[in-house]
Amino acid sequence: MRVAIPVTDGRLAMHFGHCDQFALVDVDPEKREVLEKRAVPAPPHQRGVLPGWLAEQGAEVIIAGGMGGRAEGLFREKGVRVVAGTPEEGVDALVKSFLEGRLGRGPAVCDHSEKPCNKDG
Repeated sequence: MRVAIPVTDGRLAMHFGHCDQFALVDVDPEKREVLEKRAVPAPPHQRGVLPGWLAEQGAEVIIAGGMGGRAEGLFREKGVRVVAGTPEEGVDALVKSFLEGRLGRGPAVCDHSEKPCNKDG
C-alpha cells in the first residue's frame, strides 16, 4: 500500500494543497512496517489536480491535516482513501500512527483557518 503525506519543512503540511513535497511511503499494513519511502516535489498548486496526480503516483491513501469535502470527494473518485484531521508531525511518526490505526480522529482544520474546513475546502 502506498501512503501519500503532504510535507513542508519535514512535517505534515496542514493544508495538503500548499505543501512543498509529498512523502510517498510504501507500507505493509499487515506486518505494520515501512517498505520504502521517497519524497517527490509537489506539482504547482491548482484546484482539483492533486487527486489525479497522486493516484498516478500509486497512492492509495492520503494523510492530511485539513481537507474540504469537495477535495475529499475528488480523492475518493480516484480511489484514494483520505485520512484527514491528523496532527502536524513528522512523516515517520504519522506512518507509525497510521499503521497502528491511531489517525483520522481529529477535525480537518486547514492552516488558513482556525475552523474546520467547509465542504468546499
